[in-house]
Amino acid sequence: MLFSVIIPLYNRPQEIEELLETLTLQTYKNFEVLIIEDGSKDDAADIVQSFSDQLDIKYFVKANAGQGFARNSAFERATGDYFIIFDSDCLIPEDYLQIVNDSLNQNWLDAYGGPDAAHPSFTPTQKAISYAMTSPFTTGGIRGNKKSIGQFHPRSFNMGLSRKVWEKVGGFLITRSGEDIEYSIRIHAAGFKIGLVPLAKVYHKRRTNFLQFYKQLHFFGRARINVYKFFPSELKLVHFFPALFTLGVIFTLISNILYWPIALLCNIIALLLILLIFFHALIKNKSVKIAFLSVLASFIQLTAYGLGFMQDIWRRLILKKW
Repeated sequence: MLFSVIIPLYNRPQEIEELLETLTLQTYKNFEVLIIEDGSKDDAADIVQSFSDQLDIKYFVKANAGQGFARNSAFERATGDYFIIFDSDCLIPEDYLQIVNDSLNQNWLDAYGGPDAAHPSFTPTQKAISYAMTSPFTTGGIRGNKKSIGQFHPRSFNMGLSRKVWEKVGGFLITRSGEDIEYSIRIHAAGFKIGLVPLAKVYHKRRTNFLQFYKQLHFFGRARINVYKFFPSELKLVHFFPALFTLGVIFTLISNILYWPIALLCNIIALLLILLIFFHALIKNKSVKIAFLSVLASFIQLTAYGLGFMQDIWRRLILKKW
């Protein structure tokens, strides 16, 4: 099977160099790589060219329109039987393509998603952010998890689909803000088989500091309401949890100022959650520093998502400003 590896790129030449390095190490060799430079000012043309003798690589430049439409541009140019999408801030284990090929041969999926993990080279902050995005104590626990609630929706940092899916369903309809969820819903609706390939993990660097992480998760919260515009039935109770958590944090802060008896109960609940996250992260990462940072990252994740979610509920659903 020929895989077409598709990577949209926007002003991240250093990231794509690291990703391409990992692709040169793949044990499965039957693949091409398509890089779509999405109107970058800081382009990666020279870096991509430096890999031309190690990879079957193609480089295209287009006007900036967002990652969804950049992927569509690659779909139109891909020659593979199966398309695999990565974000540019991923590192790919050397057996990734072999795992996917073997998995599809044993249990065919028309589209799949894979989990993410923290690479040993990541900074403590990056490892904490990775924990927050995969922990059972945060909404990140439903990503790349066999026990996810409702339909499984592959995320575009680690996602694959057959050529047949693209030919029938088409590409992304929205270019950012929940575009992968919207696309997955349409693939499901077309009757294709979608599933998780649990061993097909990538090392997703995400953001390198907590301010960037806050902005990203705030955007994710808003994106959920954007998906609601297309598929109202896909807004589930679980998606309200970060907003309820955020309101709980605000209520706890106010009660500590105004009414101590209620504040005591709120503080106990908060402490229990902090301890759960801390010791779970400590067991997982075997680092006290990362465990402390994981508590902070988890609170940032939930509150940033919750604030973004509530912002667009107010702006789009109540004020009707789409």
